[in-house]
Amino acid sequence: MTSNAAPVPDLDDPATDPFDVARAAADHIARETGVPGHDIALVLGSGWGGAAELLGEVVAEIPSHEIPGFAKPSVAGHVGTTRSIRVDRPDGSSRHVLVLGSRTHLYEGRGVRRVAHGVRTAAATGASTVVLTNGCGGLHMSWRPGQVVLLRDHINLTATSPLEGATFVDLTDLYSSRLRRLARTVDASLPDGVYAQFPGPHYETPAEVRAAGIMGADLVGMSTTLEAIAARHCGLEVLGMSLVTNLAAGVSPQPLSHQEVLEAGAAAAPVISDLLARIVKLI
Repeated sequence: MTSNAAPVPDLDDPATDPFDVARAAADHIARETGVPGHDIALVLGSGWGGAAELLGEVVAEIPSHEIPGFAKPSVAGHVGTTRSIRVDRPDGSSRHVLVLGSRTHLYEGRGVRRVAHGVRTAAATGASTVVLTNGCGGLHMSWRPGQVVLLRDHINLTATSPLEGATFVDLTDLYSSRLRRLARTVDASLPDGVYAQFPGPHYETPAEVRAAGIMGADLVGMSTTLEAIAARHCGLEVLGMSLVTNLAAGVSPQPLSHQEVLEAGAAAAPVISDLLARIVKLI
């Protein structure tokens, strides 16, 4: 059988408009899920995957690598499916939530367009809000593994941007204060902080962590900021949530390992999944 579908532009071709690929991805999602548009998108980082099971009815589940511009995840702890979920809100209304399970990190070497593709696709599906989550290192001894921190700002230490050309976007209030207030109606004890993204994949040195702290960072990790910038450019309202999976290098005498991140995420998963699901149902 011959397909009449137009070929999908190559996201890696500099001549391609990345938003054309995002629209192709959104069209694919609409066809495969039967849902013409989504309201909210979730990007689930290490430890956060269980929240999708608590949101509501799974309308459809798609292997992410079948969606234009996406690939199979290369990081342990990240799922490889994209789900459309119908979420019932307390007021009796409902929302369709797109759960993006195939996050691309800058350190994978696939380029910053791939990193931003998920949130651009979310915007193309009609989403007005994106929730970005991650597992990260904490700079404060009082924030033990399992602590959830709302992001109020970030420091981009990747030396790159998802924006191309003379594209000037104000990031003053990038992380929504409205959504942070909403999150605190679910858990009033949630602190907020500044997240610094390093390029990775190696963990930060103690000196780098100290430098980040001097600049104002409370958390360090390898994701989120580039996605948040791209999301703002697309007009999305952003809620950032970090799970402290370990104390950052130099804060704790213990050496760092990805296994520690996975174990901390698994231990915290039931609590943070419930927390995130309750917040999303209010958005």
